[in-house]
Amino acid sequence: MSSPSPTASAERLPRAQAAPRLAPADIAASALERYRPLIDDWDAFAAALGRPLPPCVWANPSRISVTELAELLAEQGLQPHPVAGLPDALRLPAETKAGRHWWYCAGLAHAQEEVSQLPVRLMDLTPGHRVLDLCAAPGGKTAQIAFALGNRGTLVANDIASGRLKSLQGNLDRLGVVNVTTTCCDGANWPAAGGQFDRVLVDVPCSGEGTLRRNPSLLARLDPAMAARLGARQRALLRKAVQRCRPGGRILYSTCTFAPEENELVVADILAELPGRVRLLPATIPGFITKPGVTAWQGREMPPELVRCLRVWPHHQDTGGFFMAVLEKDVRSLTESPPELARLDTAEAAGWLAGLDAKYGLGAAYWSGFRAHRQTRRGLHLMASDHAPPSEPRAESSGLFFHRTSVRPPKPSTGGAMLFGRDATRFRVALDTQQRDRYLRRETFAPTPAQRAAMPPGQIVVTYRGYVLGVAVLHRSGVIESLFPRRWSGCTSAG
Repeated sequence: MSSPSPTASAERLPRAQAAPRLAPADIAASALERYRPLIDDWDAFAAALGRPLPPCVWANPSRISVTELAELLAEQGLQPHPVAGLPDALRLPAETKAGRHWWYCAGLAHAQEEVSQLPVRLMDLTPGHRVLDLCAAPGGKTAQIAFALGNRGTLVANDIASGRLKSLQGNLDRLGVVNVTTTCCDGANWPAAGGQFDRVLVDVPCSGEGTLRRNPSLLARLDPAMAARLGARQRALLRKAVQRCRPGGRILYSTCTFAPEENELVVADILAELPGRVRLLPATIPGFITKPGVTAWQGREMPPELVRCLRVWPHHQDTGGFFMAVLEKDVRSLTESPPELARLDTAEAAGWLAGLDAKYGLGAAYWSGFRAHRQTRRGLHLMASDHAPPSEPRAESSGLFFHRTSVRPPKPSTGGAMLFGRDATRFRVALDTQQRDRYLRRETFAPTPAQRAAMPPGQIVVTYRGYVLGVAVLHRSGVIESLFPRRWSGCTSAG
């Protein structure tokens, strides 16, 4: 998200420049022309690619229901609409910038393209599953999986780029996810020592043709040769996903491209390479318009069961493009020994948790569903009590960084305050709308007389309409200083 000056007013925030739209003639003259035999209505397809993509958000089930979120957005005049096939999602007007709204800052919702939300719905997730997200950044699907597991148990989110993992972790912290360990390695070489998983998501790097509505400039760079080159990498990732899946488990392979070289051909090659060890399952998403996978492309005939794959074309439901395949590993495959688990430093945790109990009135049993540990000198991470990260590959982060103990006085992180602040009975202040705006812009502002009289100076949890925004300091001088993270300061009072 963008980062305006902390002192800029909401009304003076710069508006994003609209990307140039694609014309049907440009699309017909591009590499997309080769897909014409696969598309039922070329003119509708080209017209869809020329329109802006409607933004979409889903409600954070740990903080708000989709009905409550819809009501909140409607109050702001955003006209949210439910999305067929995605019960937690809401489509918003094209000009909406979700990251500039207070409810996004408070982790009540996450912005994610509609088609990108589909793979997790096909994974048949149940709390208790051990799950690997092999190519996880930027983390929308990771967060979806985390909540499908009830924010409990073990989800490992891996990505090859450490910078992308930092962005992923920021999203997880804002949403209050505590059942994820992140790792940074080449997914195609993810170590066997990490163990087997009940479910593996492999949303592979691809040519990205399905994102053209968001990235129109990509059209000029499309090259069929790129799809062929990417196929080898995608096969390696899918092969590793099958290896790391337990017998009887499920693998979800997905891309955001139209190219059969990156989609059906990859799946067909893995099926041929592993005969009898993995099978393609039929996949449906009730209410969402999808088309079957293709079984012939440029002279190559493929197995008829590839019709069990799903394709999403942009003109059918006004979305981006996507491809998905659900594979099941044969139950007779070899079951490996459980992985060795990471050793966690929990020696200091009890004392720090007791201090938070005493200050914020949480109660002695409050932390029974969590486990706190020291991963860095900065402070403590918090994870679900049944989260069990493997010792390999080495974790970048396990759980949510929630309490900074390297400063005096120690202070909760914004993500930590959002997690436990809703249950605080002391040192909690409800802000009005003007104070909310100033807080999110990282400004200092005056409390009302009632707020000032309600508590002594010190760190406080601040809320708006009952939802936690983060941490502030009530100074002895009588002003409140915002501690909202600078990297999140794109969140403003846009409504």
